[in-house]
Amino acid sequence: MATQRRNLMQSHQSWTDDLPICQLCGVGTAPNCVYGPDGKSTQSHPNEDTHLRFRSEDGCSLYGVFNGYDGSRVASFASQCLTAELLLEQLNSTHTDADVRRILTQAFEVVEKSYLHTIDDALAEKANLSSYMLPHSEKVQERLKELEQEVSGGATAIVALILNNKLYIANVGTNRALLCKTSTDGQNQFFQLGRPHSTDNEDELQRLTALGVDSARVRQAGQITGHSSTRRLGDYRVKINYSDIDLLSAAKTRPIIAEPEIHGSQSLDNVTGFLLLMSEGLIDALESAHGPEHVNKEVIAMVAAELAQQTSLEAVAQSVVDRVKRLHHDVYMSGRQRATLCSHHEDMTLLIRTLNHPLTDGMLTPTQGGRIYPVSVPYSNSQSTSKTSVTLSLVMPSQSTLTNGTNTASTLEEGTPTPGSQSPTATLQSTNTQTQSSSSSSGDGSLFRQRGNQAAQPDETGRVPPYVDFSQFYRLWGTDHGESQTAQGGLGPQ
Repeated sequence: MATQRRNLMQSHQSWTDDLPICQLCGVGTAPNCVYGPDGKSTQSHPNEDTHLRFRSEDGCSLYGVFNGYDGSRVASFASQCLTAELLLEQLNSTHTDADVRRILTQAFEVVEKSYLHTIDDALAEKANLSSYMLPHSEKVQERLKELEQEVSGGATAIVALILNNKLYIANVGTNRALLCKTSTDGQNQFFQLGRPHSTDNEDELQRLTALGVDSARVRQAGQITGHSSTRRLGDYRVKINYSDIDLLSAAKTRPIIAEPEIHGSQSLDNVTGFLLLMSEGLIDALESAHGPEHVNKEVIAMVAAELAQQTSLEAVAQSVVDRVKRLHHDVYMSGRQRATLCSHHEDMTLLIRTLNHPLTDGMLTPTQGGRIYPVSVPYSNSQSTSKTSVTLSLVMPSQSTLTNGTNTASTLEEGTPTPGSQSPTATLQSTNTQTQSSSSSSGDGSLFRQRGNQAAQPDETGRVPPYVDFSQFYRLWGTDHGESQTAQGGLGPQ
């Protein structure tokens, strides 16, 4: 019986394996981790995220990021089943926007019902064993544990469909979709397509209130069975046994639903830019490190910088994920106020779909109109006691802007002067989310080492003694900007 359930859950696997992967898409991932006191990371559970990126022969493209929890079963099942429900000729160019939204909603409904059907037998066996007279024997307890592992778990999903050059977004839960449009003058205007279905979403709280749930308690708790999402795929506890959950027990009908919220259509005619699908783990990691206020702007800036530097979309997506992971780790190691929020992060997934956006040919500078300046960084080899230095390239980008909806905001920090008036030091501080080295460091950070045996300690302003030689950088900057004084030697700004 268990074998039959597994076969049913995997019934779409061979078919999806034959689908062509969209070549206009790249995916970056990072597993979950918990940091120890020394900063070393340990993965706490297997990766539970999954994704899809297919393009059918009739021009219909389907993308998705699925954030699983308590196992990857639901996320894997949903990605396979949803693909079959949408790319087996159910969609064609004659469908109206209303047709597409209806088909998307129905597809999610089928995925939900199909998954719950696969665990029917296990739930029945679990209920039967649980009814045995207490105390349960060791054998019964072990079997109950196995059954719980088999039926538990859920997933949230963000799915993008492109048909007739129109974009549709279907969202269930707390992942995120961003659409960035790049104008002819280099400005990036981005939009978040929809809001997360979470315990602080007013519309979701009103929906729960209408069902008899005390939304004030839900808001105060912040989570329902350990997760903030109010819409989920799978998770039988909140679908079948919700009356046993204190926060949900007063609900008249099933309060946690798998119905997607559909956004679109959004015309992509004459659009140049990119679409981002982000898992909750990626969003939370960046929010923990820098706060929630500028997460979208930071991710857009990172992607734009990598698109101007990398030669493959896979490298672009992975570089951005790696960068978020490093930022999160650095904040934890800093010991400052937000460090306590960065002791761990969940699985991270970023899917990038370009929209008439060219990649670099490998010969251009990383940012349009930018200039590469050399800096010298100390390098120590663990197998040698000698010290030397390596020269890296620091890119000084030209000014570009990001527009969030109708509000324009510079990609530089607030209060940063324009390029015509800014000093090299100000530029270095303000472009740290865009600037990339032409040589990447190894995973353990061995390229960049503090001088001496002990790590440098920050002073009262939070700064550490400089260990990068910017003398050549300052000299070339002064030459390019007509400054009469020659930059002084030494390590870093004086």
